[in-house]
Formats: sequence, C-alpha cells, structure tokens
Amino acid sequence: MNTADLHTLTGAYALHALSDDERAAFEQHLADCAACTQESAELTVTAVRLGLAASVVPPAALREQVLRRITGVRQDTPREAASVRVARTGTARRRTLKHWALAASVAAAAALGGTAVWQHRQATDAQDQVHQAERRGERIAAVLAAPDARTRTAKLADGATGTVVVSASQDKAVFIVSGMDRPPQGKVYQLWFDDGGTMRAAGLMDTERSDQAALLSGGVDGASGMGVTVEPSGGSDHPTSAPVALMRFPA
Repeated sequence: MNTADLHTLTGAYALHALSDDERAAFEQHLADCAACTQESAELTVTAVRLGLAASVVPPAALREQVLRRITGVRQDTPREAASVRVARTGTARRRTLKHWALAASVAAAAALGGTAVWQHRQATDAQDQVHQAERRGERIAAVLAAPDARTRTAKLADGATGTVVVSASQDKAVFIVSGMDRPPQGKVYQLWFDDGGTMRAAGLMDTERSDQAALLSGGVDGASGMGVTVEPSGGSDHPTSAPVALMRFPA
C-alpha cells in the first residue's frame, strides 16, 4: 500500500473499518503525517457526536431481564378459535368460567404481588440508568460541539488511540479512546486532571468498553493535561500506579 492510498483511510480509521494490517500500516503512517493525524482526530470526534445524537446506551442488565420475562409470557390465543369456543358454550358455562377467572385473578394477584413490585423497581432502575446515560451523552455532546472545542490525539502505551477534547467555555474535557484493553479483574481505569504535576480525580471509565467517550468529572479549572491509571474497583483518592495514558491539553 503506497502513501497516496494511506491518505484516503482517515474516515475508515475513525470508524474502525480497517483490517488489522491496514490499521497497523495507517497508524505507522500517522507518526509522520500531521495532516492525517488531525483529520483522523476530527473525524473521530464527528463520529462520536453523531453516535451520541442518535443513540441511548441501554442498561447492561436489560437484555437478561427481557429474555427472562419472555419465558413467562403466554402466546395469545388466535381470535378466530376463541370466537368458535365462545359460540359453543352456554350461559351456565360462561358464568362458571367467569367465577373461575375471578378466583384465578385474585389468587394470581396475591401470589404475584411481590413479583409485580420487584418488576416495577427493576423497570424504574432501568429507566434511571437510561436517563443518566442520556444526560451524560448530552454533556459530552455539548463539549464536542462547543465552538471553542480543541482536540489532541496520541497513541497510548497499550496501542490504543486517545483523543482529548477541551472546551474553555464549557470548562469541561472529554476523553475519547479506541482499542483500549480491558483492565485486569477487580480493577478500573480512573481519569485524572493534571494540575501542574498534581493529579486530581476525574471519574472512572466503563470497564466493559474498549471504545468509549468519557466526560472528565469536574471543571478543567486550569489543568494542563489529563492522565489514566489502573486503580482498584471503585477508584482511588490518589494514583496508585503508573499512568497508562498521559496527555497534555491542546492549547
């Protein structure tokens, strides 16, 4: 693959549409091509904006809840067959069925009352998670869409690609990462503001996603850069390991 071909791969790279060989060749090319580095960063940010504008991250437990509930839902009886059966039953039969239906309903309500409460709580928790994801997405989108948003992209220690977007007007920063390995069991990636060499906690990343956009918690407040470390689950007050990523904010 020649250099001319590599210049055309910025869009595919931003969308993770390259093969492993193409990705390796293009990332090697990025080290010597400032134009492609800048274009790839801008396209990556744009792709994240579009994704945030059109999607909502579902709760992790939603799929399991749906599959579990499917097994307990009866299939509707065809209306035609139901009509034939009703036509063939007499008044006494209908009255008996009504009594049985009423009794069954009362029994079911008593037996399933606890289940209904549990399901209501589960649904409420799921809705809360979706709303939180929506609000987080809106805050990230506000930073990415800010007129004064500035970006910087760099290769990380594990081969991942990181882009930091900073908006002075929003006083916020967003870290966009692609191809990041999952942290070890019981560990989490923690974000930090770099305040002139002093690291200030800025939230935790999603341990289940290698590609993500994370809003740093708190204001930029004059920080010169950001870092990412591996910390015990739940995070730490101060870094306890060497940074896996350390990036200066764009001017």
